[in-house]
Amino acid sequence: MKNQILIFLLFFPLPVTIFAADLSTPAGHVRDSVNKVIAILQDQSLEREARWGKIGVIINDRFDFRSMSQSVLATNWKKATPEERKRFVEFFSQYMEATYRNKIESYTNQEVIITGESIRGKWAIVETKVVTDTTEIPVDYKLKDNNGTWYAYDVVIEGVSLVNNYRSTFATIVNNDGMEGLLNDIQKRVEIYKQEDEAKPSGT
Repeated sequence: MKNQILIFLLFFPLPVTIFAADLSTPAGHVRDSVNKVIAILQDQSLEREARWGKIGVIINDRFDFRSMSQSVLATNWKKATPEERKRFVEFFSQYMEATYRNKIESYTNQEVIITGESIRGKWAIVETKVVTDTTEIPVDYKLKDNNGTWYAYDVVIEGVSLVNNYRSTFATIVNNDGMEGLLNDIQKRVEIYKQEDEAKPSGT
């Protein structure tokens, strides 16, 4: 269950009250992402696929999946061929989006409060807490500045790093089945999520 919550919170929990976002700061980029997702979810004119397509664009615009992939694979990134690296980044980003899409509808009534921001050169941490009916969950976003835009490359929830969490899991798969085995594993996970999503009522 905790892993499900971690994945759900990864792409900015909701719903929250919409506030103006200052895009000159890392916290502003986090807030802007929250605002955009909320606006899309509240737009009743959008069909389901159109809604999720727009959210998918936000996910890919706000996360540096190449940096995340490199950190997740660790030493296996250096061992992988350029083609394997390319495929992993593609499959991993698809997996993150599919996981988010699958889990988001299971959670309601969250509120995001930005509690702090620290910046060291091109690196930043935005501290938030997610307030539910029964608890408060600390969530830290690690971001890197790339030409004036802040991209998230890790999320730490209650002290648990998303990157570290997947690094351990994927390393075990690579050790047992090789890089090709890991790529096949992630592809299968994405397909399972797609099948589950297609089985849901079209109006969801």
